Amino acid sequence: MQLLVEFFTNYGYFAVLFVLIICGFGVPIPEDITLVSGGIIAGLGYANPHIMLVVSMIGVLLGDSTMYWLGRIYGVKILRFRPLRRILKPKTMRAVREKFDRYGNRVLFVARFLPGLRAPIYMVAGITRRISYVRFVFLDFCAAIISVPVWVYLGYHGAHNIDWIKEQVSKGQTGIYILLGLLALYLAFHYFRKKRQS
Repeated sequence: MQLLVEFFTNYGYFAVLFVLIICGFGVPIPEDITLVSGGIIAGLGYANPHIMLVVSMIGVLLGDSTMYWLGRIYGVKILRFRPLRRILKPKTMRAVREKFDRYGNRVLFVARFLPGLRAPIYMVAGITRRISYVRFVFLDFCAAIISVPVWVYLGYHGAHNIDWIKEQVSKGQTGIYILLGLLALYLAFHYFRKKRQS
């Protein structure tokens, strides 16, 4: 977080935009920490928090859209590109396709809260062409508008108390995983009930 805060302080909105776009590529930089760091520099007076929120939303959507379009344009040929093979392993591809078959567009919404699976899911959405880009952006925006403002304004309001921010980030991450766990249980229950009825 400290490295990101220093980088963002020196280079402002463009640095935040750049890091969020490469986060979309599956680069191992936590998106939530990036968003909080952007909020922190706003809280320290180096940026406007509301502009930071807009920049963050654009960065998130651009990063996700890039993965979608790489899949849509190049299809399975993209797997020949060695760096992407680490993200899109055959086992991961099969798992993601199964989720699409079972849950449809809901997978895209939930993907925003799954850092390890986000990039593969978005790329598979493009490869399979089961969803239009307009629908993809709409679902991604609906998910992002829930999480992005929380992290940015958390950084903004706690800019002078980094320890408190770290504690809140940890709690927030735990809360997201609990909610996702409950959602997974609900979907599993719904699926098995439907299967039993049929």
